[in-house]
Amino acid sequence: MNLIEESYKRLYPEKEFNYLTDIKYSGKFRSFNANIRCRGNHITLNLSKDWKNIDPEITIGLVQELLIKLFKSKKHTKNIDMYTHFIKSLHNYVPKTKNDPVLESSFIRINDRYFDGLLEKPNLEFGKRSFTKLGCYSYATDTVTISSALKDDLELVDYIMYHELLHKKHQFYSKNGRNFHHTHLFREKERSFPNAELLEKRLKRLKIKNFFRLF
Repeated sequence: MNLIEESYKRLYPEKEFNYLTDIKYSGKFRSFNANIRCRGNHITLNLSKDWKNIDPEITIGLVQELLIKLFKSKKHTKNIDMYTHFIKSLHNYVPKTKNDPVLESSFIRINDRYFDGLLEKPNLEFGKRSFTKLGCYSYATDTVTISSALKDDLELVDYIMYHELLHKKHQFYSKNGRNFHHTHLFREKERSFPNAELLEKRLKRLKIKNFFRLF
């Protein structure tokens, strides 16, 4: 019994497993990423190579979460709890090798002012010059990435840094196979940033201005 079949049967014990399966490990994924596809009766699971040496019980939780999304069902298992705990804990173990001096200064300002200096410094990097994805936080690699389009506007860099560090601090919670990142508490904290409404308007104008430049 392979990983997909085992995960499926634990998740849906009342159902027959009538699928062909294909499992592929790739170095092209970000750390601990994965996806799943179903075409007809053929399920393909793609995972980053990081999953090869992880406890199978944790990996089953990952696959179950993907299956829940694939089949649009509502389920919860102990394996999913194990997987969620594993992802939330990764930041304690991943190496901190990426550091940009501009983002490091921003991190120090935001951490000292809004988090009492208690957050451990994550990996910090500028990403592509994007006006659609301005920032992100990766739990698996403990990395804050900010669009290089904001590089010359330190006020906006600090605002996006604050948003991403909120993700690092508050993480997420899971329910019925879905992860919730922007909770009510998260939104409250986000709005508490000085001039948050004005900064959001500036970001929207920036996106609109550069959208029309494409045409």
